[in-house]
Amino acid sequence: MSAPAQLARRLGAFDATMIVMGGIIGSGIFMNPYVVARQVHTPALIVGAWAAGGVIALLGAFAYAELASLRPDVGGQYAYLRDAYHPSVAFLYGWALLLIVQSGGMAAVAATFARYAVELTGIAIAPTFLAVITLVALTLINCLGVRSGSNTQTVLMLLKLAAIGMLIFFGATSPTNNQPSTTNEPFDLLKFGAAMTPVMFAYGGWQTASFISGELKRPRRDLAIGLLVGVIGVIVVYVAVNIVCVRVLGAAGLAQTTAPASAVMRLALGERGARLIAAGIAVSTLGFLSQSMLTAPRVYYAMAADGVFFRAVAKIHPKTQVPMVAIALQGIVAVVITLSGTYEQILGYVVSTDFIFFGLTGLALFVFRRRQPPGEFRTPGHPVTTAVFVLACWAIVIATVVRSPVDSAIGFAILAAGLVAYALWRVGAGFSRHKTG
Repeated sequence: MSAPAQLARRLGAFDATMIVMGGIIGSGIFMNPYVVARQVHTPALIVGAWAAGGVIALLGAFAYAELASLRPDVGGQYAYLRDAYHPSVAFLYGWALLLIVQSGGMAAVAATFARYAVELTGIAIAPTFLAVITLVALTLINCLGVRSGSNTQTVLMLLKLAAIGMLIFFGATSPTNNQPSTTNEPFDLLKFGAAMTPVMFAYGGWQTASFISGELKRPRRDLAIGLLVGVIGVIVVYVAVNIVCVRVLGAAGLAQTTAPASAVMRLALGERGARLIAAGIAVSTLGFLSQSMLTAPRVYYAMAADGVFFRAVAKIHPKTQVPMVAIALQGIVAVVITLSGTYEQILGYVVSTDFIFFGLTGLALFVFRRRQPPGEFRTPGHPVTTAVFVLACWAIVIATVVRSPVDSAIGFAILAAGLVAYALWRVGAGFSRHKTG
């Protein structure tokens, strides 16, 4: 039950790349540019913030690529934290993933997809009900096998890239906004830091590709390729989108619209353009959901295989060779949060908790470098590049705590409750072994 080899190794480097990009690109790039433009007010600083966020994400991808070559285990980031520090640290990561980071994000994205789908099609169905149906359908698709889940994810990823390509093309060929910007505004580090928070949130998600290491044909090679090619591809896409948004709307106009992608397409093609990009956003959110349902359950499977979670979650279906119980668990928790309507509140807890583990994972590379020979991939510029990534992650945690102390405190309290849960599971595992003996 605990042998990761039971999982089917059916995915390659292209699948890994699509999973990396699918984990990053959701609805954020279509909306977040205006949030950044409200903090920094010149085209150079707006585009610069997205480029800087991409550099940080790439530095993180370098570190994760080396970690993947050292620990090609099921669970990816979970395994890195477990082996570098202690099983309790890895458990807390999985605990936060299930209760906060992944499930809360999936519920919010499912609600966004349902809202756009209802508006576009006019079908007489409650958005919440459609969100639940969507989560259940993706759960069933992923239970059919890792290839089924990956193929669905790849198709949706290509469709969302087509939607973004349409936005970039029409934005690049539309008339330029000639309104003057505040070009003489002095650089303000605090404002730039505030602009980086939504940028880093939009770049988040690439690390989830590490969860499917146990189902890659050549995990040491394929995951490294997927991380690097996928993150670089997203940087190009994100910077291009922001260039066209600034070009068409101007820095001031971008700050004044809460739906910049729709505004660009409306100027280019009228209401037809706005509806086209709305369909693109719906597909993009659906693709993010598909990627989340494919990747996250592998962490819960690894936790159960380690004996620190429900034993049934480690079961592998003999025919499909996927952790069906873990996949169903992810779907159920996401559905419950969707029905409860608490996902917007949970999203407030995400950044502070998620980036703590980002930083710890970056530090794990220092730990492994001291313990063992290097792997097939070596992080360029280590230790400087890895240290920059770690410091950037924890700077974001500090900024989030200062800006949202209550939400951050609740997130930390959920983590503290995870320590109690871990202790109980360890006691239960010890009692079970004693009875067996």
